[in-house]
Amino acid sequence: MSIHDIGGSDESAAGMGLGDYIRVARTYWKSIAAVTLAVTMLAAVWSTLQPRVYAAEASAVVLATGTDNISSLLAGENLAKAKAKNYKSLAESRTVAENVKESIGLALTAEQLLKTITVTVPLETAEIRLKAESTDPITAQRVADAWIAELGRQVQERERTAATGESASLPMPGLALIPLDTAVAPSQPITPGPALAAVFGAAGGFLLAYSSALLRNHLDRRLRTATEIERVFSVPVIGALPDDPRLAGKTRGPGGLLSIPSTSGQNPAFTEALRELRTNLTFLDVDNPPRIIVVTSSVSAEGKSTVAANLATAIAAAGEKVVVVDGDLRHPSMAKIFDVVPGVGITDVLTGKALLTEVLQQRGDIPNLSILGSGRIPPNPSELLSSHAMKHLIDSLAADAIVIIDAPPLLPVTDAALLARIAHGAIVVVRAGKTTKEQLAKSLGNLRKVNGAVLGTLLNGLPAKEFDGYSYYTPEPTPVEGAPLRRPGKAPRAGALENHSLIPSDNREESRRGVRSA
Repeated sequence: MSIHDIGGSDESAAGMGLGDYIRVARTYWKSIAAVTLAVTMLAAVWSTLQPRVYAAEASAVVLATGTDNISSLLAGENLAKAKAKNYKSLAESRTVAENVKESIGLALTAEQLLKTITVTVPLETAEIRLKAESTDPITAQRVADAWIAELGRQVQERERTAATGESASLPMPGLALIPLDTAVAPSQPITPGPALAAVFGAAGGFLLAYSSALLRNHLDRRLRTATEIERVFSVPVIGALPDDPRLAGKTRGPGGLLSIPSTSGQNPAFTEALRELRTNLTFLDVDNPPRIIVVTSSVSAEGKSTVAANLATAIAAAGEKVVVVDGDLRHPSMAKIFDVVPGVGITDVLTGKALLTEVLQQRGDIPNLSILGSGRIPPNPSELLSSHAMKHLIDSLAADAIVIIDAPPLLPVTDAALLARIAHGAIVVVRAGKTTKEQLAKSLGNLRKVNGAVLGTLLNGLPAKEFDGYSYYTPEPTPVEGAPLRRPGKAPRAGALENHSLIPSDNREESRRGVRSA
C-alpha cells in the first residue's frame, strides 16, 4: 500500500451518518449560532425598515353574449377561454395603465403602476384575476377595481370593432368581460413583519451556517474522530484519551504524570482510558503480546512523550515490570516528566561510559517502573539508534520487562522509524483537531517503508464533549506499604541518584565516578 493509497481522500468511503452530522454541529456550534443570530437580526431589522405593502384582488370572467343557440354558446365558451389569454396581455398593456392612472389620479408613471400589478388566468378557464399592490390599502383597492373596469371597456371596444368587420353570413357570439369579485381593502400587509421575518431569517441563517460548517468540515484535513481514522487509513484506534492541559506540553513539568497511584487530583476519565489502552495492548496478540513498544507521533506537541510516560506507569501499576526509554536523543523529556536525574542514560551505555545498571533510575512511588534517560545529546542520534548496540540494549531490557520507548516525531527525523525496526510495534499518537490526514498518511508510510509494525493509533486530546467518558471508575491499586512517596515537582538532591537507581550498593561509588565522567 502506497502513501497515496493510505492518504487517499475519504470521498469514496461511506457517506456521512447521523453521528457525523451531529459531530459537525458540535464542532462548529459557535459559528453556526453566530451566523444564525446575525441573519435573524438582519432579517428583523430589514423588515422593520421596509414599508408595509398591501394587496387587493379583483376578478372578471369572459362570457359569450348575443345568442341562444346551444352550439353557438359552446363555441362561445371555447372562444372565451382562448380570448382570456389574449386579454391577459391587454391587461398588462401600457394603454390600460395610463387610463387607470388618469381615472384615479395617481402620481405614478404607467411603468411604475405596471410593476404593482399581477394578472393571472387559471388553466382552462375564462377567468382573469388581478392583484394590485400598494403601501396604502385603499389605493390598492381602487387600483384593482379601476383596472378591471378599464379592461372591460377595452375588451368591449375591441369586440365592437371586430363585430363591425365580420360578414353577416357568419354570425358569431359576442364576448364581454363581466366583473366577478370587486376588491376589498386589505387589513393586513403581505410583507412579513419583524417577528415573521426573524423566523424566516433564523431558518435561512441556520441553513446557511450549517451548510458552511459542512463545507468547512469537508475542506478541513484535521483528524477528529476514531471512526474517521479507521475509515480513511484502515488502521485500528487502540485507545482514546480525553483532553487534559497537562498533556498539551504547556503545563507539563516535574510530577506531571497523570496516573501515578495515590496521586491526588487525577482525571478519572484519563486514568480509565489508560487502563483501557493497557488492556487493548494485551489483547492485540494474546499468545505473543508486544514487549517492545515505540510511542511516536507525526509532529511535535501532540502529547506522545507524556502518553508514553503515563502508559508505562499504568502498566507498572498492574504489576508488570516496565522500563520506559527516552529514545528522543534530540529533545529528551523523560527525566523531566519523571523528575529523575537528567543527563545520564542511553548514550552513556552505547559509548561505553557507563553500565546499564548504573543509569537505570526509579521513582519510589512507582513500583516496577524503571527509567532509562537519553543521556548526553549526541551529534549523530540516528546512527546510535540504528546500531546493533542499541538493538542489543533494548533486547536485554525486554528480557525482564516491557519496554516503552518514547521516540521523536516521524516526519521531522527518521529516528522513530529506526526504533520501530527493533521494536515489536509502534503506537502513533494523533492529536484530535490538530494532526492532518496528510501528516498521518506520511507517518504511516515512513513506518511501512522500514517494515515497522504499526500496533495502532491513539487519539489524544479529545474534547470532553466528544470523549465517550465513563460513568463508573474503579480505584487505582493502593500504594505499596512502606514505599517512599516523594512529592511531585520536588527536584532530587545532587546525590540522589542511588535512590532512583538499580545499582548494587557495592558499586555505587564506582557508578558515581562513571556518571561524572559521562
